[in-house]
Amino acid sequence: MRREEIEKLLERSKKFKDAAEFHFSRGDFDLAVFNIEQSLQLFLKAKLLESGVEFPKVHTLRKLFLLLGEILEKGEAFKKFTSERALEFASLEDAYITSRYFIREFTKEEAERLRKFSEEVEEFVRGNFN
Repeated sequence: MRREEIEKLLERSKKFKDAAEFHFSRGDFDLAVFNIEQSLQLFLKAKLLESGVEFPKVHTLRKLFLLLGEILEKGEAFKKFTSERALEFASLEDAYITSRYFIREFTKEEAERLRKFSEEVEEFVRGNFN
């Protein structure tokens, strides 16, 4: 059952990533960034489950990322990455909140940077995953 849940989360993560690309191609950068955040959130939750840990019912990327680092016993490396990329984490977390409650527009450059950042986070996690 756990494997099915992990695969479903990873599949949804990919669908959000695909949706981000669609919105990006249309110039809807705020929706693209929202979907990037959703994709990364589900990816991190899947990796937590894959590590044998129920993910907390939070939506904060940094909390999920740092928890994963602790579980993988690589907390310092994850903290360092988080510290170096604090603005990118904050921007994606803002996208989650502002898409629901406020008007926040993202530029093409911001969306590109956050798309690249999301890929870097996934690569970092995969590189540290045992």
